[in-house]
Amino acid sequence: MKSYCIKINDEKIIAYLLNKIETINLNEIYYCSKEFSLYKNVIVHYTGKEIETFENILADIISETIINLFEEKIVIRMISSNYFYFDEYEKKTILENYKELAKIQEKEKQETLYQEVRKYIENNNKIVLEGVINFRIQRYKILLDEMIDMSVNQYIIEKEYTEFISLLKNYINSSNSGIKQLHLVYANGESILLDDNKNIISISDNIFNAKYLSDITFSSNDFALNTLLNLIPESLEIHIIDVEDEFIETLKKIFEDRVNICKECNICKTYRMIYHTKILN
Repeated sequence: MKSYCIKINDEKIIAYLLNKIETINLNEIYYCSKEFSLYKNVIVHYTGKEIETFENILADIISETIINLFEEKIVIRMISSNYFYFDEYEKKTILENYKELAKIQEKEKQETLYQEVRKYIENNNKIVLEGVINFRIQRYKILLDEMIDMSVNQYIIEKEYTEFISLLKNYINSSNSGIKQLHLVYANGESILLDDNKNIISISDNIFNAKYLSDITFSSNDFALNTLLNLIPESLEIHIIDVEDEFIETLKKIFEDRVNICKECNICKTYRMIYHTKILN
């Protein structure tokens, strides 16, 4: 026989626990909710012989309760404490980044918490839920903290990227165009610039003439972007030979309605044939 008492005063959490316990697929389980002096208690009695299975299921239920009903509050508290210098909008954005990351690392998060809860209930017959959350699940909290750090880094990168785009858009819109039209052929992550007569334009790699300074990099395409910012075409025809990527999306954001994406013109067909010939060789 095994009896376990979960102590919590929140009616919503008690209802959640009782609903989960009701679904346990084991015979000889009895449960109830009773209020004593300090806490309302969810009490579970198991009179069968599969004690280890019962404890595994109970650890799953408690872990799931913590993740679904407590985790967001824990994360918000961590963000407010460790990143107090961000404003409320920034903290909310970091929280949203965290939620997306949590979906990716859900299994690792669940397993880390489950192991800590499982160890605790194996050695105790009662659990003050908020006490365990505050003091007993440190490995789980360390993982949350690491995920929050990653979410903050993502926010900073995204913020710099947005500022980077805004800076270059302002520069483009406040400068005179130096050429009517340019063609940019894009294949395998590399850029080739053509003038209106389809002649190849030398891409500037002179960093001293760069129109932007940023930690954001597109590798060899940095030089193509620098050349475009020097020439400032009225129209930019982008010929996609294989697939669009972050660099092309960035050009569309910077040059906006000056950009036209093309995939089937004579330039596209010619360079697609050249590109595939290189692959075959």
